[in-house]
Amino acid sequence: MPSSRLRPRSAGMLLVLALPLFGLSALASAQQPIQENRSELTMRALLAPQQEATLSSRMEGTLDELAVSLGATVAEGDVLARFDCRIEQARVNVANTELGVARLNSQAKDRLRRLDAVGDLEVALARAEVDKAQSALNLADVQRDRCTLKAPFAGRIAAVHVKPFQTMAAGTPIVDLVGDGPLKVRLNAPSAHLAELGEGQSLSLDVSETGKRYAATLSAVSARIDAVAQTVELEARLDQAHDELMPGMTGRATLVAESSATEDSDEGTP
Repeated sequence: MPSSRLRPRSAGMLLVLALPLFGLSALASAQQPIQENRSELTMRALLAPQQEATLSSRMEGTLDELAVSLGATVAEGDVLARFDCRIEQARVNVANTELGVARLNSQAKDRLRRLDAVGDLEVALARAEVDKAQSALNLADVQRDRCTLKAPFAGRIAAVHVKPFQTMAAGTPIVDLVGDGPLKVRLNAPSAHLAELGEGQSLSLDVSETGKRYAATLSAVSARIDAVAQTVELEARLDQAHDELMPGMTGRATLVAESSATEDSDEGTP
């Protein structure tokens, strides 16, 4: 009988103690979306030049001169290599001579036409021979121009694949040229974070070779996802130029991405 009198009081005390705990739990659940609306995404990073190219031989022949060496700085239009071009130059000379003969013949036909010694057809054919010879000269000039390899843009020589006096086929790689401009950052992010990524987002880049941190901005998101690796390729640009950075350096980039999870701001309120 005495024990039955204590039950209502003990039940009330449990209810009173449970109310503050329930309030704290509701408050924590209401604040949780605010704490998780941003997340840090860390990715491997590779520094790459804006412009780079492997320059190859445009003709079959013997390399007469290699004007650059590894690490050399070149300007746009600088001569990088020259081939033995005696055959191509001889073709230019022949085409130039044939053009001169065609012009003399056309001039003679014009004078004869004024004397009514020849007809209009012969004059037209003579002029056509001039055009034909001019086209042959233009073709020979283009073939001769292949003997000289020039830099298509300013940069530095990253690799040399041949030696002077080497005979090679057309398409043989000669040098690797990397652009002199600012570097770009290449990244690969998990495709699950695609909705959180956008151009203009800031990221910090820790470069292993220099041990320093650099600021960069996300500049491009690939339009294709690698289905095997489940990643998407990104590009970023450095906010400032840094002389100590070189193409091929690696590191880790950290990007603060907006969370894709959104919740109603009124959730958790009575």
